[in-house]
Amino acid sequence: MKIVKRDGHIVDYNPDKIRIAIGKANNEVKGRNKASKEQIEEIIKYIEDLNKKRILVEDIQDIIEEKLMEFDKYQLAKKYITYRYTRELVRKANTTDQSIKELIEGENEYWNNENSNKNAEVVTTQRDYLAGITSTDITRRFLLPEDIVKAHDEGIIHFHDADYFAQNALHNCELINLDDMLQNGTVINGVMIEKPHRFITAATIATQIILAVTSSSYGGATVSLSHLAPFVRASYEKYLKKYESRNLSKKDCEKFAMQDTKKEVEDGVQTFNYQVNSMTNTNGQAPFLSVCMYLGETDEYKDELAMIIEEFLKQRILGFKNEKGVYITPAFPKLLYILEEDNIHEDSKYWYLTKLAAECTAKRMVPDYISEKVMKELKKNELGNGECYPCMGCRSFLTPDRTMSLGNIAKARNYVEGKGKYYGRFNQGVVTINLPDVALSSDGDMDKFWKIFDERLELCHKALQIRHKRLSNATSDVAPILWQHGALARLEKGESIHELLHHGYSTISLGYAGLYECVKFMTGHSHTDNGEGKEFGLAVMQKLNDATAKWKKEEDIDYSVYGSPIESTTYKFAKCLKERFGIVKGITDRNYITNSYHVPVFEEIDAFSKLKLESEFQKLSPGGAISYIETPNLQNNLDSILEVIKFIYDNIMYAELNTKSDYCQKCGYSGEILIDENLEWYCPNCGNRDHNTLNVARRTCGYIGTNFWNKGRTQEIKERVLHLDNKVAD
Repeated sequence: MKIVKRDGHIVDYNPDKIRIAIGKANNEVKGRNKASKEQIEEIIKYIEDLNKKRILVEDIQDIIEEKLMEFDKYQLAKKYITYRYTRELVRKANTTDQSIKELIEGENEYWNNENSNKNAEVVTTQRDYLAGITSTDITRRFLLPEDIVKAHDEGIIHFHDADYFAQNALHNCELINLDDMLQNGTVINGVMIEKPHRFITAATIATQIILAVTSSSYGGATVSLSHLAPFVRASYEKYLKKYESRNLSKKDCEKFAMQDTKKEVEDGVQTFNYQVNSMTNTNGQAPFLSVCMYLGETDEYKDELAMIIEEFLKQRILGFKNEKGVYITPAFPKLLYILEEDNIHEDSKYWYLTKLAAECTAKRMVPDYISEKVMKELKKNELGNGECYPCMGCRSFLTPDRTMSLGNIAKARNYVEGKGKYYGRFNQGVVTINLPDVALSSDGDMDKFWKIFDERLELCHKALQIRHKRLSNATSDVAPILWQHGALARLEKGESIHELLHHGYSTISLGYAGLYECVKFMTGHSHTDNGEGKEFGLAVMQKLNDATAKWKKEEDIDYSVYGSPIESTTYKFAKCLKERFGIVKGITDRNYITNSYHVPVFEEIDAFSKLKLESEFQKLSPGGAISYIETPNLQNNLDSILEVIKFIYDNIMYAELNTKSDYCQKCGYSGEILIDENLEWYCPNCGNRDHNTLNVARRTCGYIGTNFWNKGRTQEIKERVLHLDNKVAD
C-alpha cells in the first residue's frame, strides 16, 4: 500500500508511524482512556484490510479518530486530534523556517530570482523578503480558505502578492495625484510640505512623495510631468524678475531668464532621476515608477512641459553610470510617451520630441508608447467621450470614470466637477487564472472546457472578494500620505477608505495567463492564425469580460480583465502543468507559459502584423495590457523605429520596442549579452559569466529587469525571435 502525503509525494505504508502517533496521544491520558496495544493493532489491521493501492494520509488519520471513538476513547481521540493539528502547524512552521534560512544563506532559488528588479543579497531586500515570508505564512494559514490555497499551490490560479496580504492596508498600484499635492500642499512624516515656488524644488518634493507612496503600497506608481510644468514657468518668472531688476533690455532679460530656466530644468530632472534610482523604499527596492509624457494634458503650460520631456529623454539617452563609471541602461523610471496630433507627424510642432523618443528607444528601450487616438476610441466615459490617461505602473489601466463625480468621494482639492478623474485612483489587487490548466483539465472536450472555465472563474472571484474585503477594513490612518494628504484622497483621520473601493474609483483585477497554450491545446491552432484559433481565443477573452461585467454590476466593485505580467509565475505555472499533466508537446514542454494574450515568443511574425493582431486582444484586456516587438540594434536605423511609432498611433493603444543594451565590466564589451544552452548568461566577447560583473537589461513583463531571472523567464528571453528586420544598421 502507498501513502499519498499532503504535498503530493507518495511513500510506502509504514504501520509503525500509526503506533507512534497513537502512542504519543496515549501518553497524554490516563487509565481507561488509554488505548491498549490490541486496540491499536486492530486499527492497523482495519486499515490494511481495506486493500487500497493508495490512500491519503488524511484518510488514515480520519479512520484512526473514528476507531478511537468507537472504542469509547473520546479523551484519547481528542488528544490525537490535537496532536494531528499541532503536527500540521509544525509542518507549516518548518516550511517557513526553512524558507527564511535559505533566503538568509542565499540558497533559495525562488527568492533569488523572484523579482528581476530586486537583489536578494542586499540587506534591505532581505528585510522585505523576510516580512514577505511571514506574511505569506499568515496568509496561507489564517487568511485564505483551503480551496484557494490548494488552487494556488497547484497552479490553477495565482493569488498575487501574498507576501503583502497579511497587512490589510496595502493595495497594488496607483496614479499619484501629484498636481493636488504640489499645488495644495501635503504632509510627509508629519511635516507640512507647502507649494514649491520653483521647478527644482517641485522635482525634489515629487521624489519624496514617490518614495512615501510606494512605501505604502506594493505595485507600480505613475506620475505625470504635466503636474511639474507650472513650476517651470514659476522659475522662469523668478529669473526674469532678477534680470529686469538689472535694467537689461527686454530681449536680454528673456534670453538670460530662459537660459537659467533650461539649466534649472536640467538640474531638476537630473535630481529627480538620481533620487528615484538611489532611494530604497520599504519594499527593499527603487520605486517601481512610471513617468507620463502627455502634451495633451495641458494647454497653458505645453511649452514648459515639452522642455521637461526633452530633458528627460536626453538624460535617459545618456543613461546612468554603473559602479565602473560606464553609462548603462537603468530600469527606472519607466517612461510613457503619449502619441498625439501635436507630435506624430513630421510637420507637427513637437515632432522633434518624437524623434528624440525614437533615439531613446533605440538606445535605452524606453519610452513606451500610448496612442491617444486609439485610447480615446477604447476608453469612453459615461457621456461617450473618449479619455486618454497613463497606466498605473507598467500596464494597469483604469476603466473610465463612471460617475463623473468621483473626486467628491476622494475630497481632492484639484477636482473639477463634471470632469473625468484619474489621478488619485488605484488598483486593489490581482488574482490570475491559468488558462492552459483549464484546457488540459478538459481533455480537449469543448463542453467540459467551458464548464471548468466557469468553475475556475468563480474560484478567482472568491479570491478577489477576499482581497477586496480585507482592504475594506482599512482607515485613512494606516497610510496618511495616501488617504489623508492627497496622493489618493484627502479623507479625515479615522475615516474608512471603503467608498474608494466602490463606484469605479478603484479597480480590482482578474488576471489571465497562457492564452496561446490554451488555444493551441483546444483547437490545434495558434490564436494568431486569423482563423479557428483566433476565433476561439477571442471567445475566451470575451468570457473573462462577461464575468467581470457581471460581478461589477452585482457588487459595484470595478472588476477588470488584466493581462498579468507573471514575471516569476510563468515558471511556477509551467512546473505545475508538468506535474499535473506530464509533458504535452507544444504545451507543457517549456519552462514557461506565454504572458497574457501575447503571440508566443518563438512564433515568427513581423512587427506590424504582431501589433495589429494583438490590438484586437488588447481591446478585451481593459484592466491592463501591453504589447511589444523584439528588434535588433536600431541605433543607426531610427527611421524604422519612427515607422513603428506611427503604426502604433494608428493601430494599438499601448506598445513598446525591446532593444538590447548590455555591458560586460570584465572586458568592456557593449552589446547583447547572450544565453547558452544551459540558460546561463555570458559575454560573447570574453566569456564572462559572473552576474556581478554583467549589466543586462531586458524587458521582463512591462518593466525593464536588471537583476536576472529564474530559469523559466530566462528560457523565454532566450527563445524570443526578432520581429523587425534591420537592413540599414550594422
